[in-house]
Amino acid sequence: MADGYDVGLACTNGHKVNGSSTHMPEFNAKFCPDCGAQAISTCPQCETAIRGTYWGGALNTSPWVPSAFCHECGAPYPWTVNRLAAARAVAEDADSLSADEQTALAATFDDLLRDTPMTPVAVNRFKKLAAKAGLSTASALREVLIGVISEGAKRSLWGL
Repeated sequence: MADGYDVGLACTNGHKVNGSSTHMPEFNAKFCPDCGAQAISTCPQCETAIRGTYWGGALNTSPWVPSAFCHECGAPYPWTVNRLAAARAVAEDADSLSADEQTALAATFDDLLRDTPMTPVAVNRFKKLAAKAGLSTASALREVLIGVISEGAKRSLWGL
């Protein structure tokens, strides 16, 4: 068995199907057992294999989680695009926010996905607007975004 990353298999909604699709093909599936969406193993943009579980070197005991972006071309995977669309829909439904505030809240999402110099600014704006939007909206946004926002944003927003 060679050292390196295996090919990951995830559904278009981001559920992990098999982080070791080459080494353990008996766990592969064409469709997700959680939601029924099609499972993919390559980036739809550049067709590079999705980076799966690392094999070799030190023992890796952490579970494989599909990343938000392709390691080769940087494009967001379908589950990232889907979660962003869902978060924008939640922001649009926030009746306690003005139209400008809904737009400002939605504008924070892209900067929450990556750790950049704008991430702390986005975190601050998100916190203010999500609090004003109310508990229901804030909870829905957390559920939708938690799987794709950056680790730094998760720590700043929810202490994770």
